[in-house]
Amino acid sequence: MVSVRRYLHQHPELSFEEKETPAMIAAFYRELGVEVKTGVGGNGVTALIKGGNPGKRIALRADFDALPIQDEKDVPYKSTVPNKMHACGHDGHTSTLLHLAKALHAIREDLPGEYVMIHQHAEEYAPGGAKPMIEDGCLEGVDAVFGTHLWATEPTGKIQYRTGPIMAAADRFEIKIQGAGGHGAQPHKTKDALVTGAQLVTALQQVVSRKVNPIDSAVVTVGSFVADNAFNVIADSAKLIGTARTFNPEVRDLVEKEIGRITQGICLAADCTFDYTYFRGYPAVVNHAAETDYLVEQARHISDVKEIEEAEAQMGGEDFAYYLEHKPGTFFFTGAKAPHVEKPYPHHHPKFDFDEKAMLIAAKTLGASALNYHN
Repeated sequence: MVSVRRYLHQHPELSFEEKETPAMIAAFYRELGVEVKTGVGGNGVTALIKGGNPGKRIALRADFDALPIQDEKDVPYKSTVPNKMHACGHDGHTSTLLHLAKALHAIREDLPGEYVMIHQHAEEYAPGGAKPMIEDGCLEGVDAVFGTHLWATEPTGKIQYRTGPIMAAADRFEIKIQGAGGHGAQPHKTKDALVTGAQLVTALQQVVSRKVNPIDSAVVTVGSFVADNAFNVIADSAKLIGTARTFNPEVRDLVEKEIGRITQGICLAADCTFDYTYFRGYPAVVNHAAETDYLVEQARHISDVKEIEEAEAQMGGEDFAYYLEHKPGTFFFTGAKAPHVEKPYPHHHPKFDFDEKAMLIAAKTLGASALNYHN
């Protein structure tokens, strides 16, 4: 597991650019003699392990894309590709699933049912790889689907679960403001797009604080505000880019509507025009109750699992959501805090790393869930 994970870590590939990674995954299965399909929904790979006895068909999923981040760790397995890095643990997810599949294949004659190994591309960048893989049939005949995320901010040995929403819908919005630029000494002859944008950044804070029910959760963040000019020029145009995170579909609709309404009002007051686009990303990850309870029960019987905890809902996004819209299942976190680190670097950080022992815990938990679901 460690060897394969480190190889992948040294050779990262970005979303929708994956070529060598799926080829390596397919070669791994072919060497085992396992039925494998490539090019599933784009760059995805699926493998099918058939048990020797009747039973259900269980799907297990791991993602394998990297991020456009420069690896700043001082380790022997540091990324060899400039500005590309596995900064979220997908290399670990992939090695976990490959070696779980190898173990299942070794005892296949004694197993009930069938096991679909879903190796998914492009989780990090919407529209993602899950949806096209599903459309290409990766969930055909599947009775349940399970997935985990190595969670580097929690101790190794901890399993975190949650029934219902566990990760948020992740959307993006862009607002382009068009004013009338001019000389900084003659503001009365202009329509200041920068000032209008600044008012809009402030006003958008009211979407969550004054429009969303406090019982619900939502985030509206403006992450980029560009109105680049010389010091003595009033901006002709400005562009704001941000993200919205929600769990409730009705709140999601409300946030999209309110951002547009506030933008319209601010720009009208400033006599500026605007272009507002709201891009819907992944829906919320909503775990099924029966499968989540079942997962918790399986985790209790794994000796390496020292703690099982109900997780707080996370505002991060995950396209595992699409699998759960089609099939019963659950998505959980496997603690993977890097050893000898008091304060671990967060996911998507240039120095991100995780405890490789957590891969074995993830494999055992996923494996137990897959094997015992037939009972």
